[in-house]
Amino acid sequence: MIIRPNLRFLLSHPAHFLALGFGTGLAPVAPGTVGTLLGYPLYILCASQLNDMALLGVVAALFALGVWACGRTGTDMGISDHSGMVWDEVVAMMLILIVIPSGLGWWVAAFFIFRFFDIVKPPPIRYFDQTIKGGLGVMFDDIAAAFYTLLVLAVAERILE
Repeated sequence: MIIRPNLRFLLSHPAHFLALGFGTGLAPVAPGTVGTLLGYPLYILCASQLNDMALLGVVAALFALGVWACGRTGTDMGISDHSGMVWDEVVAMMLILIVIPSGLGWWVAAFFIFRFFDIVKPPPIRYFDQTIKGGLGVMFDDIAAAFYTLLVLAVAERILE
């Protein structure tokens, strides 16, 4: 049973609320893009209170929580990786923001590069997306896209030094 999530579904279980990115996954157009944007204020909120090591711990915990929430929500929706489940984008963007230099230019570049890799899914991201199922699969391919994003930004930083 594949359903289109709505406010009622979002609020029917804590896993749905989390997996659907506090409602950003209900966006009628480009929910993954909207969910990615949610990573920024969450990062800013956490970074204002925590050092980088603690932030990494938070992101790891949010990843684990996402495995559960996306697994449960995918089961309830009848599709394991529904486009409305955006917690994977949120967590991946938070990870990226911990690692890259501060500054609007870096943050904008990170957004577009991550969205490119998340949408295009070059190898091995597509392989992970197709073979790892359940909540872990939903979360893992975006972490791989985050890794690609970090590689591109590391090369850019090196060139710009």
